[in-house]
Amino acid sequence: MILSVQDLTITRGGIPVLEGLNFALEPGRALVLRGPNGVGKTTLLRTVAGLQPPLEGRVDCPPETIAYAAHSDGLKAMLSVTENLRFWADVFGQKDISAAISAFDLEALADRMAGTLSAGQKRRLGLARLLVTGRPIWVLDEPTVSLDTASVQMFAEAVRAHLKGGGSALIATHIDLGLEEADVFDVGPFRAKPRAAQAGAFDEGFL
Repeated sequence: MILSVQDLTITRGGIPVLEGLNFALEPGRALVLRGPNGVGKTTLLRTVAGLQPPLEGRVDCPPETIAYAAHSDGLKAMLSVTENLRFWADVFGQKDISAAISAFDLEALADRMAGTLSAGQKRRLGLARLLVTGRPIWVLDEPTVSLDTASVQMFAEAVRAHLKGGGSALIATHIDLGLEEADVFDVGPFRAKPRAAQAGAFDEGFL
């Protein structure tokens, strides 16, 4: 087991949104989160990634093992595609960026400034960052936004290769990625019962 979530209750704006969550990720497996918009999938991913604390329960995983990718592509507009990937590789203590460029078909764009890319190209570059982190757990929030059909398949292949290499992925998406190694977890039944807002509301700064 590489990641374990136990009896987790999470809040948004200090108000509990999901409670009683229990699941685990093992090497080589993916877990796809499903549920209606606004149910709390993003809040759950942020909590698992350590960006906000849970109200109750715990998330257990080895330190420095999670790479988180959300709606922002996390790019520096005035750096080229290559320079962006080298920047993130340096942040995570990695060297090789060639696999990331190849996996997301970025060779022809290698010298282009990130700020000049289309939305889909920026998304591909943002996702390519995952491959230069060297981290085994990918936590991904709607990663296929702005991707065309071919790019979605490219992303699915990257996830599949990550899983075959012993990594794991927790993904919120409405797209069927065709991953045989993936299980589906519907968070809808875990909506929290109405409660008063919690003092502190630490997560409000991230809304």
